[in-house]
Amino acid sequence: MKRSRFSEEQIIGILREAEGRETVKSVCARANISEATFYAWKRKYGGLDVSEARRLRSLEDENARLKRIIADLSVQNDILKEVNSKKW
Repeated sequence: MKRSRFSEEQIIGILREAEGRETVKSVCARANISEATFYAWKRKYGGLDVSEARRLRSLEDENARLKRIIADLSVQNDILKEVNSKKW
C-alpha cells in the first residue's frame, strides 16, 4: 500500500482547519488534496489525537505483518500436505 505524503500530524492539522470557519474546498485547495481524500481522512482520523493516529498506524502495520506471516505459513502447510499425501 502506498504511503501518504502527509504525516499523521499534517492530516490531523488539515482536518482541524476545516473544523473552523473555512470551507472544505478552500482547505483542500491549500493542501493540494481532493475533497474525496479529505473525507476519507475524516472518516479514518476524525476525532483522533496525534498520538492515537500514530498508534492506529502502528497497529495497521503490525496487522499487515501478521497477515503476511499467516499467508506464508498456510502456503508451507499446503506444500507439506501435498508432499505427505504422495505415495513413495
